[in-house]
Amino acid sequence: MTHELALLALTAAGLGVLHAALGPDHYLPFLLMGRAGGWSRRKTLAVTLACGTGHVLSSVALGGAGIALGLAVSRLEALEAWRGQWAVWGLIAFGLVYFVWGLRRAHRHRPHSHAHLHPDGTVHAHRHVHEGQHLHVHPATEPAGPVVRMTPWVLFTIFVFGPCEPLIPLVMVPAAQQSLGGVVLVTVVFGIATLATMALAVTVCQLGLEKLPLGRLERYTHALAGAALALCGVALQVFGL
Repeated sequence: MTHELALLALTAAGLGVLHAALGPDHYLPFLLMGRAGGWSRRKTLAVTLACGTGHVLSSVALGGAGIALGLAVSRLEALEAWRGQWAVWGLIAFGLVYFVWGLRRAHRHRPHSHAHLHPDGTVHAHRHVHEGQHLHVHPATEPAGPVVRMTPWVLFTIFVFGPCEPLIPLVMVPAAQQSLGGVVLVTVVFGIATLATMALAVTVCQLGLEKLPLGRLERYTHALAGAALALCGVALQVFGL
């Protein structure tokens, strides 16, 4: 390995860490959806790594196509920016839809009581929610049907569209020198650094989030998650995080 290639690999590692750590969209969606959907730590980590892998590989595929077609870096970066806009708007739209759905679900899960008079004269208060028939109240974090089961796939789709902006210029340096080994090395180092940072951030933050009591807000976890996702997308759009 040449000194130049070693320096490039070190740069790729540093940019991978910063790219993931400074972008709240690289860990916040998984924390919020994991809390709202009652995901285990293993599932949250698995979804995070799957989305992160799709996130990196989509940019690798675009960069590989650009190299094969001889496209300039500026043109590839323009394509990445276009993909990024679609990903941000997708995150905002998903967050808003999930927020509305979460509010409706919280309303259906509003517990209340009806008094029942028994023949022996005793009065019994039956506590239930109105969702279908009278049901026992369950935590708001229980699985909530196809909407919650579909969430990991929606996040994966959004992340595949989301670009790894620093990766394209990095791979173009060894590509210009016709070094396939250099392209592979830079890509692998950047990908590992990105995935490791995402996994670490999600794992550490999830441990803290599990200890955060929500009390009466527990049944609003889906709505709160949707609102936070939409705001995260707005912050990305406005501030370019």
